[in-house]
This record gives sequence, C-alpha cells and structure tokens, in this order.
Amino acid sequence: MDLQKHAPAAPRTSELRASDADRDRVADMLREALAEGRLTADEHAERVEGVLAAKTVGELDVFVRDLPAAHRARDTTAPAAPHRPTAGAIPAEPDENVVAVFSSAVRKGRWRANRRIHAYAVFGSVEIDLSEAVFEYQQVVIKAFSVFGSVDVRVPENVSVRGAGGSVLGSFEVHTLDSSEADAPVIYVDGWAVLGSVEARPKRGKVVADILDRVHRRVEKGLRKHL
Repeated sequence: MDLQKHAPAAPRTSELRASDADRDRVADMLREALAEGRLTADEHAERVEGVLAAKTVGELDVFVRDLPAAHRARDTTAPAAPHRPTAGAIPAEPDENVVAVFSSAVRKGRWRANRRIHAYAVFGSVEIDLSEAVFEYQQVVIKAFSVFGSVDVRVPENVSVRGAGGSVLGSFEVHTLDSSEADAPVIYVDGWAVLGSVEARPKRGKVVADILDRVHRRVEKGLRKHL
C-alpha cells in the first residue's frame, strides 16, 4: 500500500487554529490603523469584536486584509537574530543582580529590563518574568547560575531567544525563539546549573507591546506635541 497516497493533506496556514498571540498581533494592527485614521472608532470596535471571536488564522486575516500593516508583515521576512550579542551592545558588568540564597527572588509585572541581568540561585529559586516588561534595549543578556536551586525565565512569544550554557547533574534548557519582527528584542540566556536547573521559555499568549520602533514613534509624537 502506498501510504503517501492515503496520508491526509497538511492544513493550509489559513486553516490553522488561531492562538492568543495571533489575536493580539491582529488587534495591534487594528490599533495602529485607528491611530493613523484608517479606521473609524466604530469600524475598529466592530473588527476587534470579530477578532476575539475568530477561530482560525484565515478568519483573523479578513479583518486586516485592507490594511498596509498586514501586507508589510507578509512581504517582509525578518532576518534571524544573531546567536551572540552585538559587540559593545552589552556592558561587561551587570546592570542588575537577582539573588536567592536559601530563599526566592522574583522580577515580574511592569518593569524595565536592563541590558545585563545576573541571576544567582543557591538553594533557592529565581523567577524572571519578562512577559510584561518594558524593553528599552533590543538586546538583553540574562546570566543565570543555579546551585541546588532553580532559575526560571519567562518571555513573551514575539521576541527572539538564544541560549548558551550547560549543567552538571542538573538541567539547562532554553527554548529558542525567532520573532517575525525585525526590531523585536533578543534575549540571550547564558549560564550553568549545578545540581539545579536553568530554564527559559515563552509564556503562552503573552506578547511584548514595547517593540522598539513603536516606542520610538510614541517618543517622536510626544516631542512634536511640545514643539
């Protein structure tokens, strides 16, 4: 029997089930269109309601088909993020230390991500949650050291993630990500785990709202208002 003839065809992209990240991406395009005057308030509200009810990627595309942002996203392929930080982009010394010795330390919520963060977990646990963080820099390095402890790093789904490290009788696991946005932040998670664990992975449904080009546009708008 020729199994290839009877194998089910792979679903087209438009038929795939939409994720929360997909809905957030389309909703962001609609917000920009409203701010640019391409949509009225009523049109924006109607489309957002449809986005929330959409089940597939194809249903989402309908609401942004006539917007330039949707075509830019299709026509532009973001280059892969570099495997290591750009020379001179990251300071040699940490901007922030997160330390847990026989205790726990947490960084989460709306906070500013520094360029270099060192995390130390010794018989303790460190949680670094970047899913709602403000990224003022495109490249961020997290140096994680775990000895009989754990360091957990959570990132939004629309950033790039790279990792380099290892473990001794422990685990070092970094889930590599490639963002579709050229200016998306890149998080580098490096370090070692000795009889402990270091893990970095995306937080499902979370997307960072502070991609650098958007921040720059808001700053420019604010400056124009005061000129």
